[in-house]
Amino acid sequence: MDLHNNLKFSPAFHPVAAGTDNTPYVSEILDTANFAGNELAINIGTNTDADATFTVLMEDGDESDLSDNAAVADAYLLGTEAEASFTYADDNESRKIGYIGPKRYIRATITPAGNGAGNIFISGMWVQGGPRVAPQS
Repeated sequence: MDLHNNLKFSPAFHPVAAGTDNTPYVSEILDTANFAGNELAINIGTNTDADATFTVLMEDGDESDLSDNAAVADAYLLGTEAEASFTYADDNESRKIGYIGPKRYIRATITPAGNGAGNIFISGMWVQGGPRVAPQS
C-alpha cells in the first residue's frame, strides 16, 4: 500500500517547553474536508516534575475559526482523551487520538496541571488519510 501519496501531515502543536504557569496549549485548527481519517499524534519529551499532568481535550465545529466549538462526543473519537493524556511518568513517549465526527474543523487543547518545573517539551502533528484526491503533498 502506498502511504506516501495518501497521507497529509500538518502541524498541530509546534515544539514548545510547557510553562510553569500551567497555560493550556491549543493546537492549530484542522480542516477535515476531503479526508476519511483524521488523527492527532502527540510527542512528549522528558519531564522531571514529580506531579505534572497533561489533559487532552478535543473540540469540533463547523466554523473555520471554531467560534462554534464544542467538546467532541466520545462516539466520534478513535481512542479516548484519557489515553491521549499523559503525566510526568510518560517520558519520551507518543500518544494518538482520532476523529470520525461530522464536523468540518477540529482542534485539541493540552492543559497542564502541577507543572511547576515547566521543563517538558511537547509537539504534535495532524495526520490525515483517505484523501478524496491523491497524491497529497
